Amino acid sequence: MRLDTRSIGRRRRIAALLVPLAMALTSSAQEVRPRARDLGVAPGVFPPGPLNAITDVAGVRVGHATIIEGDRVRTGVTAILPHGGNLFQDKVPGAVFVGNAFGKLAGSTQVDELGTIETPIVLTNTLSVGVAVAATAAWTLAQPGNGDVRSVNALVGETNDGGLNDIRGQHVTKDHVLAAIGAAREGPIDEGSVGAGTGTQCFGWKGGIGTSSRSVPAGGARYLLGVLVQTNFGGVLTIDGVPVGQRLGRHAFGPSPLGSGRDGADGSCMIVVATDAPIDARDLKRLAARAIFGLARTGSSFSHGSGDYAIAFSTDAGIRSATGGRTPAPKTILPSDAMSPLFQAALEATEEAVYNSLFRATTMEGNGRRVDAIPLDRVRELLAARPR
Repeated sequence: MRLDTRSIGRRRRIAALLVPLAMALTSSAQEVRPRARDLGVAPGVFPPGPLNAITDVAGVRVGHATIIEGDRVRTGVTAILPHGGNLFQDKVPGAVFVGNAFGKLAGSTQVDELGTIETPIVLTNTLSVGVAVAATAAWTLAQPGNGDVRSVNALVGETNDGGLNDIRGQHVTKDHVLAAIGAAREGPIDEGSVGAGTGTQCFGWKGGIGTSSRSVPAGGARYLLGVLVQTNFGGVLTIDGVPVGQRLGRHAFGPSPLGSGRDGADGSCMIVVATDAPIDARDLKRLAARAIFGLARTGSSFSHGSGDYAIAFSTDAGIRSATGGRTPAPKTILPSDAMSPLFQAALEATEEAVYNSLFRATTMEGNGRRVDAIPLDRVRELLAARPR
């Protein structure tokens, strides 16, 4: 039987249009909850960018595909594009730092070897990494100018949302991945129970997608640094120095059901760090490490079963690697001894992004379970009682 490729293409295009529509409807129906700064939680000493989001770094784009079907499917895809051009032809310098390797970060070894990122960074659930790699590679091959490309290193990370989501059903499709990439835009970012954070849990409450940014003086100039997190991990939650998990009696090591199994400290966190500072792969790896360290400020246990990864890249156009036979241009790189303010910014933005993922997330039921959003009234009380 001969396949009607035109009909298949039409169906895929229609599906790609419907997914963002469903995503928008889901997002608009959600309860609007405050971000960390609305509760007076502003970690660190550096100011945020205008949006307090990873998209404060010029050119960075983020898109979600949120998949909520019936009473069992709660999952999705989040795509981060370092710039709006041809990512394969103009690769950005990048690096990966592994806090704990209990996870599946596809494409990380080539990033380590070559120090470049050549595709969108895609986040999804554990058992959908394969389909996300295939879809991201197909998207890259289809870009104008890539007609002769025969090798693509798709960079895809994950966390396991199998508590709220029927993860064994593998409900993420290529069309969902393409829809997330196609929806990627500059500007404000939806947070909480959206995209790759739709079915995630964090510190025993509903987790999700969170973001934050910092404006940083370094090396005689001012740069922006932004972080996006997919939170699905545990430990003993600390917010702005207040032991919230301990005070509320909800943490991985107490007498509650959180003390064992999937609802304990295990889980994962994916962190994406973007900056417009001209940093090479070596120092980007050091920057990614600080993002992982930033999880400790929130009370992360970095437990046995938690896959904790950070991906960092620079958007500076002058230090991209061009595909083909073009003569390399001289590159101006920020010296390593100017990195300390950016390290501090990565710590601060990661901490705040985790809080935003918790505060913006909404209570979710799925797959026979219910995971509550963190009770912000109690958080307010605890924060108000902290010593000044």
